[in-house]
Parts: sequence; structure tokens; C-alpha cells
Amino acid sequence: MSWRKGGGDGGVSRRWAVLLCLGSFCLGLLFTNRMWTLPEANEIARPNGNGEEGNTLVATECGPKKVQQHDYKDILRVQDTHHGVQTLDKTIVSLETELSAARSLQESLLNGSPVAEEFKLSESIGRRKYLMVIGINTAFSSRKRRDSIRYTWMPQGEKRKKLEEEKGIIIRFVIGHSAISGGIVDRAIEAEDRKHGDFMRIDHVEGYLALSGKTKTYFATAVSLWDADFYVKVDDDVHVNIATLGQILSNHALKPRVYIGCMKSGPVLSEKGVRYYEPEHWKFGEPGNKYFRHATGQLYAISKDLATYISINRHVLHKYINEDVSLGSWFIGLDVEHIEDRRLCCGTPPDCEWKAQAGNTCAASFDWRCSGICNSEGRIWEVHNKCAEGEKTLWNSTF
Repeated sequence: MSWRKGGGDGGVSRRWAVLLCLGSFCLGLLFTNRMWTLPEANEIARPNGNGEEGNTLVATECGPKKVQQHDYKDILRVQDTHHGVQTLDKTIVSLETELSAARSLQESLLNGSPVAEEFKLSESIGRRKYLMVIGINTAFSSRKRRDSIRYTWMPQGEKRKKLEEEKGIIIRFVIGHSAISGGIVDRAIEAEDRKHGDFMRIDHVEGYLALSGKTKTYFATAVSLWDADFYVKVDDDVHVNIATLGQILSNHALKPRVYIGCMKSGPVLSEKGVRYYEPEHWKFGEPGNKYFRHATGQLYAISKDLATYISINRHVLHKYINEDVSLGSWFIGLDVEHIEDRRLCCGTPPDCEWKAQAGNTCAASFDWRCSGICNSEGRIWEVHNKCAEGEKTLWNSTF
């Protein structure tokens, strides 16, 4: 083929040759752009710290595009991590409880206080789980009240041991020591304890104005002795139906931080000499203000996490003169669920009697005007006869 400037038979002009070349080049570009290309090595998605793991780059007509892929292994990994965090939280709480128990034991040894047999036993064979520990607040002068409780709602001897083993319920009278440790009143309590074996001795100097400190020491000591779901404080002039109380508490066993009782919010009394006078009334604002809501002191219960919190922080928790106010103040600022149940504060007959006949058995009964059963040494028998749930109810109950 020859190249000529003009056209002729058997030849192609230079102009047409250039046009053919350009056409071939354009066809080649069109064919190439319509082919799928593999991504370059630097376009392959790699895990990084920005949470883009699982994104893939694919080529499109508009360029590379990230496509989110669902990796179910990652979802399972997140679930496993969440379960691990929950397990770790439970382990931390358990370790804090054990540490608190060790501290209580060390302080008892340093102070020369006797170590409870239950603590020695729990350390040697391991801690079993209980439903609740009921601590009955009592004083040196309340022997008749204690006896009236022993002969009414509190099981004795083998029945008390059976209650602990089968129902997971611990009941003890809670008392400290006198200002002169080892005095006559201390020896009287020791003799009474040898006879009945139902005391919980705590490292506390007894006194009516020291009830806040006693309450704090009780919870710290109880959580170190027994691993329970709930820790209950009740006064020694209150009648209790144990099965009903256990049923109420077991309904909240899965909740981590609960504070159960009959909630109230009474006035802050600033006048000296009146009952329930508040020396630190100025902390609650202007005269006439009311306390924050808290459980009345005749009976209340707290869950294990809260008892452990009190034990760990007992040296820095402030004590108001009224122990029920003190307890409520310790939970301010915490994520605590306040649960009110009016069966924990029924009146004496006919109130609790009518409720029992209607099938709404009370867990605790007392007289509000006396902050307990008036003349409880004698009248608690009347309350028990008319308002008790019955012994079979306790032994047939399932919590």
C-alpha cells in the first residue's frame, strides 16, 4: 500500500488514515472502561482503629464505593464482652465483700473483741447463700422483750437451725458491749447467749443516742458473717411474720440495689428537748422543711450490694442522731430503688387482725404512737394470737 496525498484507486489518503486511527483508539477506550477491574492492593479494606472493620471497597462506574457487610462473629463477640463485664462486676462485689469481712475480723482482733463462731465456721467451710438475715435491735435492759419474741414469732432451738438450713433465714438479737467491756451487763448477755445461742455481738458501745453507729456496724458485721440476698433490721418491740416478710423480699431478689420499708418524710425538728430533735437541722434548709424520704425505723431491709457499700464506706458515712434518717442519707446519690410496702408497718389489732382475715397478712405490726408495740412484753402475745400467719405457713413456704 502506498501513501499518497490525493485519492485514487487502490490507495488511502492520509486524512482517512488519521481518522481510522482515532476511531480505533476511541473504541479501545470504550471497551476498556466497560470491563470490571480488580481493586488495587491499597484499596482493600483493612481493620483499623476507626471502627471501619467489615467495610469492603468495590469498583463502580463512579469509582470505588464502600459496602457495609454484616459480620455476625462481631455481634457475638460484643455479646460475649457484655457477659464478661457482668461477670466481672459480680466478681468485684464478691471480692469487696470478702475484703470487708477480713477487715472486720482484723478490727475485732485488734480491739480484743470476741470473734463470732459463725465467722470462724464460714471461713473454714466457705460461705453458703441465705435469703435474709434478720437483726433484732435490742438493749441490755430488754430481757423481757427478748423472751417475749422467743416465745412468739422467733423459732427456738432445733427449729431455728432448721429455719437456717432449709429456708436460708438467719435471726439474731443484735447487741454491742457496755462502756466498760466485761462488766456485769456484758456477763449477763454472755450467760443468756450460752442458754439460747441467738445473739450477734458487734463491736459497738451501747447507747440510745448511738443507734446510727449501731445500725452501721450491724450491717457491716452481718454482711461479713453471712452471704444473704437481704439484710433486715427490726426493733425488739415489733411483731414479725417471717414467711410473709420472706415472700415480700424474694419478689425483689433479682434487683441489685433495693431499699425496702414504709417510706416517710417527717418534719425536721429544730427545738431542743422535743422528741426526735435534730441537732443538725440547719443542714436541711429553712425551718419547717421535711426530711428526704426514708424508711421508718421499726423495720426495713436492704439488699446485699447496699450492705456491702455500708461496710466498705462505714468510716466516712455521716451519722445523724436518728438512725432511720442516717440510713436514708447514706443512699442519697446512689442508684437505689426505694420500695414501699405497707405490709411492713401494720397496726396492732384490730388492724392486722382484719387484714389477716381478708387474706392480706401483715409482715410487721406495731403501734405508731409508741414507735413499737406499746407494753410489748405482754401485748405481743395478743398480736401473735390474732395476727400470726401460722407455723405451717412458714415451713410450707417457698421463696
